Amino acid sequence: MDLKDVKNYLNTKRRDFADQPFTEEMAEKDPFTQYALWFNEAIKSEVLDPYAACLSTVDNNGQPSSRMVYIRDVVDNGFVFYTNYNSAKGGDLSFNNLAAFNIFWGDLERQIRIQGFINKVEDSISDKYFNARPRSSKIGAWASNQSGALKGREELVNNVKLIEEKFEGKDVTRPPFWGGYCLHPNKIEFWQGRPSRLHDRILYTKENNLWTKSRLSP
Repeated sequence: MDLKDVKNYLNTKRRDFADQPFTEEMAEKDPFTQYALWFNEAIKSEVLDPYAACLSTVDNNGQPSSRMVYIRDVVDNGFVFYTNYNSAKGGDLSFNNLAAFNIFWGDLERQIRIQGFINKVEDSISDKYFNARPRSSKIGAWASNQSGALKGREELVNNVKLIEEKFEGKDVTRPPFWGGYCLHPNKIEFWQGRPSRLHDRILYTKENNLWTKSRLSP
């Protein structure tokens, strides 16, 4: 398939969505309860990596950037993920802590959009998660200068060897530059695909520490 074929495919390929409704009455009062219900259905449907989410941040030039991360916990009404604080996303968040998640479960024709502010979680939470990781993942966290330039794959492999030697016969402790962030949402939208692109969109908005529901036009 060349570029012309790709363009033709993009312009002509169509499919309709299943007729699976999602109404205001079906939606739970609390969006975290609704998230748990949909997440459970994603697991039962064997969705690949149901905890994967696209994280979008904005740098100091106003340039948005998106990448996939894994949601690894839900604490204090927020969604937790882990990364290198010195990574590109960490740099963005140090400048602007407003960000968004987009969770897409194509097999279920569902999408969850979450927006709010992000801050670092307590060290004890990051320590607990890091200590539960496989040793190889702990080594990788030390060895990778995430988002930094590499001369080649060999440089990364050599970094791993150096870290393995450093911690030989020892527990691998959490790097001071690695840990968790929590996205605290003020808006959560649950999107259910419907026929003829007349999708169901239920938006939860947080005001004065209370959640309210509304329906959005598709």
